[in-house]
Amino acid sequence: MRTAEALIRDQLPPSNWPTIPTLLRTAYRAADEIIRDNPILQVKSAEDNRGRIIQWSVDLRVETAIKNGSLPCDYSWEHFDKPTGRYLQLRFPHSTASISQVSRPDRQPRSVVFRENARLRNQGVFEDFDDGSEICGLPHFLIIHGYQNLSFAHIALPSADSRVGFEFRTPNLMSIPHEIQSDPKMAPTENTDFDPDELGALKDEIEKWRKDHGGD
Repeated sequence: MRTAEALIRDQLPPSNWPTIPTLLRTAYRAADEIIRDNPILQVKSAEDNRGRIIQWSVDLRVETAIKNGSLPCDYSWEHFDKPTGRYLQLRFPHSTASISQVSRPDRQPRSVVFRENARLRNQGVFEDFDDGSEICGLPHFLIIHGYQNLSFAHIALPSADSRVGFEFRTPNLMSIPHEIQSDPKMAPTENTDFDPDELGALKDEIEKWRKDHGGD
């Protein structure tokens, strides 16, 4: 197992993965109901922005899941580089994450400043970690889903060397059997086929960076 996959499994364990398709289905359904019940959201110009309603609905469900303990992390509302709004940042012990709608599950979301900066923080952490590359920030991964129809959802760690590919991406979480989504305790046993010393060394380096820079 590569370090990128090991880190994601460490930060967001597979036993929690079934929460994601469950909350996404609920969010998409709620968005559809809001649109159906509000004629102003049914005009053609509003139809082209259905993704916004989905985004807000997903943010609410994720925030709720964090508050009730279904997702094992903290969160904050971070401003975009230009003061045009905020996005939901998930905060794990040794990483951060954000949520994006994408049209293709094999490609990173479109580049904006905060995603580009987060992507670059992954540089040197995984492919070249054994070569002594320095940590330059908390690693950042994505929860991607899409798009107008909820046909896929993945946890993915963007490649720092490409604006397209990923260091690691889970299988489609929407394909997790329903009985596992209903009872996450039935999730498959975690894959431990990796060197724990390597993961531990990475986490130590992240902690050192955090101490040296007064936080994250």
